[in-house]
Amino acid sequence: MKGLVTKSTGSWYQVKLGAKNIACRIKGKFRLEGLKHTNPITVGDYVNFEIEPGQETGIIDSIEPRKNYIIRKASNLSKQTHIIASNLDQAILVTTIAFPQTSLGFIDRFLLTAEAYHIPAIIVFNKCDLCTDELEAVLEDSIKLYEKVGYTCIKTSAKTGEGLETLRDLLKDKTTLLTGHSGVGKSTLLNKLDSKLNLKTGALSNYHLKGQHTTTFAEMLELSNGGFIIDTPGIREFGIIDIEDAELSHYFKEMKPLIGTCKFNNCLHKDEPGCAVQAAVEKGMITTERYHSYLGILANEDLYA
Repeated sequence: MKGLVTKSTGSWYQVKLGAKNIACRIKGKFRLEGLKHTNPITVGDYVNFEIEPGQETGIIDSIEPRKNYIIRKASNLSKQTHIIASNLDQAILVTTIAFPQTSLGFIDRFLLTAEAYHIPAIIVFNKCDLCTDELEAVLEDSIKLYEKVGYTCIKTSAKTGEGLETLRDLLKDKTTLLTGHSGVGKSTLLNKLDSKLNLKTGALSNYHLKGQHTTTFAEMLELSNGGFIIDTPGIREFGIIDIEDAELSHYFKEMKPLIGTCKFNNCLHKDEPGCAVQAAVEKGMITTERYHSYLGILANEDLYA
């Protein structure tokens, strides 16, 4: 039988078969096939399984080929990778200018990973109702920065309802990954988008205004107006994997058209003579913020700075 994995709780997976949800685990040999991922099966996977004799649970023996997936490593020192979700139509990164702050570096790491795995990405700037005049200026600058590159940006507020209809339309009839730091208001936003979801929400801790995890495991949720949302636990760090230094600029949208126009074929766009990317930065065609993000990722700097 073939079903869709809608929830992962570590050793057990919830598999949707028609209107039923069946608790399944992995076949022993499957787990030992040299996989380096912390989770060989992820939400969004289509799997083949059999019902255990005399039981209501199932055994997963294989995964169907994935259309795509998005992956990260937890930290600079980690050698293991974590597949966040698979078979996506799009990915939405929920961010906040403050309470807590989402850094541009974190946003850029997520965006280039989505580019590398061919997943269209959208940036949601949430909690807009909390912005002071000073924060509003920062917000508008951030939106201009990413819209100039070619990303869709949406301002939202669960309190005022700003942007909710736009976001609801984007989610319709698509499978969407929803992710971001803890505390950016993902669950509250989803509850406002679809009242049937009734997800647990939490307050910010006083310690550095960091969010507290309210979503424990990744889970696929069916929306009332069509489509699926994959809700994930808050991500503190976003480590880049499987991207060579020479390929990194290929996943920055504004740098990609300049690939191959530098003086040297192996140009890393740092301090090499005749570099088209550095020239574009000097002319204002590429923002200094994005260029510094690129250099930071190239240097493997702090993952959540």
